[in-house]
Amino acid sequence: MIILIGGCSSVGKTLLAQRLLEHCLVPYLSADHLKMGLYRADATRCGFTPMDRDDVIEQRLWPILKGIIDTNIENGQNLIIEGCYLFPQRLASFPEEYRRHIIPVFLALSERYIRAHYHTGILRHRNVIERRQGPEERTIAQVIDENRALKTRCDESGVACIEIDGDYERTLERVCQRIAQEVAGNKKGAAAPFS
Repeated sequence: MIILIGGCSSVGKTLLAQRLLEHCLVPYLSADHLKMGLYRADATRCGFTPMDRDDVIEQRLWPILKGIIDTNIENGQNLIIEGCYLFPQRLASFPEEYRRHIIPVFLALSERYIRAHYHTGILRHRNVIERRQGPEERTIAQVIDENRALKTRCDESGVACIEIDGDYERTLERVCQRIAQEVAGNKKGAAAPFS
């Protein structure tokens, strides 16, 4: 089973991946770590800088991420991949038999949640799993626009988007439990690797 956790920056993708790692014992790969590994390995040939727009970086990372996903599905292995460089429209690039092995989870924050928790929750907890360098440079309006755009891309792609509007912890726990149940069910009736 491949669990894809996408969403805008500071929505809790890495936190959810870490919790799933602990609950399901499924390893995770950060698309951000892949980005930085490629950049640090050969900045002149990787085709992007860490400061480029998400869509520019996603274009370079997607072929690699898709290859990792295909390989894990074909080998019957579980993996969580998280990052803001996972776009819902990319799910259409997989054949149906592969999509059955992918659990897409796209997280977004509602405008109401962002306005109520920008300083007390979003900014304060943005380093809960990883240490980020420097202060948050996005305004509340930019964070609202980014989350709204993600919801639109999910709608246009026919991919569910989990919008966090109320109790953040409870919502994340429900998502984690649902995914853990799917992974456990998959392990019991584990599909044979593709031939």
